[in-house]
Amino acid sequence: MGRVVTVGSLNVDHVTRVERHPGPGETILGESGGRLAGGKGANQAMAARAAGAEVTMLGCVGEDEDGRAHLERLTAAGVDVSHVRRSATAPTGRAVITVDAAGENTIIVVPGANAELAAEDLAPVDALGGGDVVLLQLEVPLDVVERAIGRAGRAGATVLVNVSPWAALAPEAVAAVDVAVVNEHEALLLADSDLVPRSVLVTFGAAGAAWDGTPADGVPVPEGEVVDTTGAGDAFCGALAAALAAGVERTEALQRALAAGADAVRHAGAQPDGEL
Repeated sequence: MGRVVTVGSLNVDHVTRVERHPGPGETILGESGGRLAGGKGANQAMAARAAGAEVTMLGCVGEDEDGRAHLERLTAAGVDVSHVRRSATAPTGRAVITVDAAGENTIIVVPGANAELAAEDLAPVDALGGGDVVLLQLEVPLDVVERAIGRAGRAGATVLVNVSPWAALAPEAVAAVDVAVVNEHEALLLADSDLVPRSVLVTFGAAGAAWDGTPADGVPVPEGEVVDTTGAGDAFCGALAAALAAGVERTEALQRALAAGADAVRHAGAQPDGEL
């Protein structure tokens, strides 16, 4: 069984619950939904660990209470955080999340220490090999993502990139991506670009996914059980990375990822029991 190395963001999510999302210029009342662990990198690392993988997290947090609490939580879950750097000059990243009564969310991310992730933080990637998976997202500097893709490829690891939030990576970096995971909106942007990864997996929320054009149905979740869609895509990516690291064939790996994404909408926040 291979390892999963997640290179990405660690944020603290400040959640507000509302009956509906406000329109432009409108003020509405909401209620606190808590201070929760988040960041696409950390979310996906936790999901991969929950799916049974050996997981190492590479990232950067601040020398503050948010950073300490985040690292303690990851460690308690069995994620190796020994390579997560603590910045003395920037606070831990944060996200402001609003969740409506239907569980749909809006998210604003303030990168903080995530923006300080650098090439020198990628040394563990060079020690990987065949069977290992490097899992990336785009909430950290793009040049670091591109370097990680190249170094992972040279090491012989599988490169899995969640192209979210959307950004145009260098074409040569994208060409070295083994699997690019995008939602239906990002898929349109990818199609309109000159970027050509080796394989593309498009997610359609509750409707399922399509891997290189081969569709797979979603796992049904009764409407009354949908609590919060925050982190469903991250749960999908983490479970997919874990399955690939375990050597699972494509169809089964996709089914495991879809099941993890469906399960994620049943709890509040991006991670289960994510209160910090």
